[in-house]
Amino acid sequence: MSPMGELILLRHGQTEWSKSGRHTGRTDIPLTPEGEAAAKSLAPVLAGRPIRAAFTSPAQRAVRTAELAGLNATPDPDLQEWDYGGYEGMTTPQIREQRPGWYLWRDGVIPGDAGHPGEPVEQVGARADAVLARLRPLLAEGDVVVVSHAHFLRILAARWLGLPPDDGRLLRLDTGTLSTLGTEHDQPVVLMWNAPPVPAH
Repeated sequence: MSPMGELILLRHGQTEWSKSGRHTGRTDIPLTPEGEAAAKSLAPVLAGRPIRAAFTSPAQRAVRTAELAGLNATPDPDLQEWDYGGYEGMTTPQIREQRPGWYLWRDGVIPGDAGHPGEPVEQVGARADAVLARLRPLLAEGDVVVVSHAHFLRILAARWLGLPPDDGRLLRLDTGTLSTLGTEHDQPVVLMWNAPPVPAH
């Protein structure tokens, strides 16, 4: 098998909702100044890499992160965050007031309004599989960058490894971080996970 490029995952920079722990699925929230600074500091890490293609969630927090990281990224609706349905905008403690012991990966979401119908984890996993099917041919030609969201990227990594979507729960992912997926002896592996950007000097 010929050498493959690496799949580079960028989680968007900080937003007011990510800072306060609110579930941010389809709500379009801008980056904070701290989020913009973190996105900019990803640029030097990417600058020397043989990037074949870059894709971003259509959410402005991801699109702006891609721009500040120096990427010419194509929006892909499959890269949107998990649709949290009726839990959109709520923190885990708020949800647990209604459902004691609630855990997203096990208990899922409830339906919301028309703009937030909600998704089961299997549906998010199917979107991740569709993305990986499109990216694998490009990885034969170099690195590919994906700019997206915490839960979606955790599920994407689980599917890369051949694990069920809900095993994404094992992979914490902070804002403004870089992770890489690749292969070892032709088998899928995590090369680096949740690495903070290089501080600006």
